[in-house]
Amino acid sequence: MNTAATHSKAHMLRRVFVWELPVRVYHWINALCILGLIGTGIIIGNPPAILSGKEAYAFFWFGTVRFIHFVAAYVFMFNFLFRIYWGFVGNKYASWNNFIPTNKQFFSDMWNVIKTDIFMTKAETNHSIGHNRLAGFIYFLTFIAFAIQCLTGFGLYSATSDWWLPSMFTWVPPLFGGDFFLRVVHHWAMWFFILFAVVHVYLVFYHDYVEGRGEISSIGGGWKFIDEEVFNKNHPGNEPKK
Repeated sequence: MNTAATHSKAHMLRRVFVWELPVRVYHWINALCILGLIGTGIIIGNPPAILSGKEAYAFFWFGTVRFIHFVAAYVFMFNFLFRIYWGFVGNKYASWNNFIPTNKQFFSDMWNVIKTDIFMTKAETNHSIGHNRLAGFIYFLTFIAFAIQCLTGFGLYSATSDWWLPSMFTWVPPLFGGDFFLRVVHHWAMWFFILFAVVHVYLVFYHDYVEGRGEISSIGGGWKFIDEEVFNKNHPGNEPKK
């Protein structure tokens, strides 16, 4: 076997534009909103006592916390609605086909990723360029969690706001049996996002190290790298343009 030739062939990588600018902007806006919502949500859910000789009315810091939470919530919701739209008009890597299991091959690919990520075993090579199947399915579940968080959050907000948009969610509290259970669901959904963020960051670094395809830098510039032969075999046609 010609080791030098094999080594050279293994490094014939193709630079592929994967994440369009709207997807990258959505990602970072979403990340900032989630961080802001978690930070302020923890304070709102369990407000610390004010240890001061002044009366409570002299402090407006908690009002500022709620204001930040509400602004982040609006940005989060509209950003989410935009991502739903972009799943229909964006390139094939942003399409909903990457998130919703529609055939047996989708589940087979997910199992291969699970064997690699969780059991640390050598599985069949995953030829995905955008999200791998497991990541895509988890993002789909995350989108459902986004919708639940928007419904429960604005459902709680509707009782204290007279603006038309929050008022559209007045039907949500009765659906959940009142504000108490609604608040519980909203709170536990926050912990789902905390867990997701930790696992997400870990797996991004892990796959970047294992695959060496520019996983981390791709969300900044949009480009990934894949073996030329694999690309031609599994993704015929011209690569997507910016």
